[in-house]
Amino acid sequence: MPSLASRMMPPILTALGYRRRFASAQATSDLVAARRLRPRPYGPPRILPRGVGVSVDQDHGWPLYTVFPSGAEPRGQIVYVHGGAWINQIALQHWQLVAELAATTGSRVLVPIYPLAPQGTAATVVPQVADLLKRLAASDGAENVSVVGDSAGGQIALAAALLLRDAHVALAHTVLIAPALDLSLSNPVIDALEPNDPWLVRPGLRAAVELWRGELPLDNPIVSPLFGEMAGLGPLAVFAGTRDITHPDCELLVSKARAAGVATEFHEAPGMVHVYPLLPIPEGRQARRIMARLLRGGQDILTAPGSVPPAD
Repeated sequence: MPSLASRMMPPILTALGYRRRFASAQATSDLVAARRLRPRPYGPPRILPRGVGVSVDQDHGWPLYTVFPSGAEPRGQIVYVHGGAWINQIALQHWQLVAELAATTGSRVLVPIYPLAPQGTAATVVPQVADLLKRLAASDGAENVSVVGDSAGGQIALAAALLLRDAHVALAHTVLIAPALDLSLSNPVIDALEPNDPWLVRPGLRAAVELWRGELPLDNPIVSPLFGEMAGLGPLAVFAGTRDITHPDCELLVSKARAAGVATEFHEAPGMVHVYPLLPIPEGRQARRIMARLLRGGQDILTAPGSVPPAD
């Protein structure tokens, strides 16, 4: 049974107006205009959990943050691609997950601050994320490099992994949290889910998609990675709640990947809302523990002094 905290999330999200942001194309357009007028800060919080440090560099014009376990040699590299419907900047919840993954996996977590739509588009952002991953794989070995993305960041992460596959590079893990997979949003199962999703609705999301896809068609795998061929990908893990309109396409992705011979885990959470692993609920904590263990190659998460226990 879903926890009390998780059952409280839908009314909280509704009260905070999450769904209203995407209720219409005009609402989303107004949000984009507001973000352009007053851009949101993207840097990490001033105080990070004990046991992790942070640095920043520039990568082809993008700020590139690295969150790392302090006092220990990192054991791998993770690129984290944040969500936000391609129009919202990285948020505190993303940074909290990044810091936790750095501490509990012992890996360096690289966070590219990519340009948001309409300045950034699928055609410009996805290849640069793929190039970052390819350079890391060339220097450290693909078996030591993973990519994680949530929501819109999940779309970017999987599309980038497919570009790498085309270059005969298979990452150690591709971990997707409620990814956007088919940007036509035309899966008929969404019709029944949408009225009960407290976060996402299609009218405004479609307006964001139009800004993000640029000149590319919706069925291009750089835009909608569900249309790509999955064979040759490294291990894949998908986390999705059933009270989330991304869930039906996650089911399709899992079936397609398994049919193509990709080692695939599906962590389906009954009753959970969009990107539930980022939320301060017991189910989110459990998902983060699974994620950390997966990214450590099935080993137990770190519990050494100075590491950070998974947040509740």
